[in-house]
Amino acid sequence: MNPSVTQKERIISLDIIRGFALLGILFINVGGFQVIVEGGPMPDYSGFNGVIDTLITIFIEKKFFSIFSFLFGIGFYIFASRAESRGDRPRWRFARRLLALLLIGVIHIFLFWGSILAPYAIIGFFLLPFYRAKVSTISKWLGSIVVIHIISILLKLFAPKVGILSNVIAFLSNDAIVIFIMFLSGFLVAKIDWIRRIDEISGQIKWLQIGTFPIFVGFSIWIWFASQGNNQDTQSILALGVIPMTFFYLSSLFLMLENRRIVKFLQPIARVGQMAFTNYVAQSFIGLAIISLMGLEVVSPIHTVIITILIYVIQIIFSVVWFKFYKMGPLEKVWRFMTYGRRTVLK
Repeated sequence: MNPSVTQKERIISLDIIRGFALLGILFINVGGFQVIVEGGPMPDYSGFNGVIDTLITIFIEKKFFSIFSFLFGIGFYIFASRAESRGDRPRWRFARRLLALLLIGVIHIFLFWGSILAPYAIIGFFLLPFYRAKVSTISKWLGSIVVIHIISILLKLFAPKVGILSNVIAFLSNDAIVIFIMFLSGFLVAKIDWIRRIDEISGQIKWLQIGTFPIFVGFSIWIWFASQGNNQDTQSILALGVIPMTFFYLSSLFLMLENRRIVKFLQPIARVGQMAFTNYVAQSFIGLAIISLMGLEVVSPIHTVIITILIYVIQIIFSVVWFKFYKMGPLEKVWRFMTYGRRTVLK
């Protein structure tokens, strides 16, 4: 029988999942570190490169930033509830935290055009009204938004010519809505205290895993054939499968991380996730340096795999060493200062 984990190890489990999310995001971002100039060389998507690109599309694209978004929602509830327990104003404090993230995110956009920090901050403000909401109210809102999002994607797929409604459908089906859905999902999970009761609700999580597995397989096959056939609707098909495929990943990870031995083995990944803010921003700098050292004009899928592995290994080593001397990542410390100010001392 597998030994179950403690409450402290469950927090570490969140860091492990966050670390894995950073790895997945890195696979997507590496290609964007090197800006493609019009008229210049293009990445090679033929042969083995094409297979790698399709596999990244199927198993990684959109799923890992969705996992990261889910964890952001959990983090919002933990942060706000702890602030309230200290007698602070939780929504005001979190709003200040989001403003700090927005400022850092705007700066990061000048360094990496694909940065998600500023969009995260802006979308995060829409979580604030839900802090005092009842679980039933949040569930209804979440369900309604998911249904509207899915219907919008289906309309793009099967009824693309809808006149003046096209812009509305495009908005309701875009990635910003997915981010908010995952924000709200993570917030709801934290609010009903499922994170601390994974062992108690493991049966429900297994049913979620079983229920989403055939959907995961079905969409994987659909996306594969759509990609191989250069189907112009591939991105819409991909978007349609994001939410169930992400929940398959999440349910599998939460169940796997109920094993203490696995949690202990993945401690280095937890360190990467523990300073996710610093590592996310650092990825663009390290990536550009490696691309420059390799003398690449463009980044093909095989280069993406190599560079991703190199960056992640560097970040694992750096994170493990960093936490031998410090309790918090450098950007996390800056973010905390911008959130609380100089005089606030946190335990």
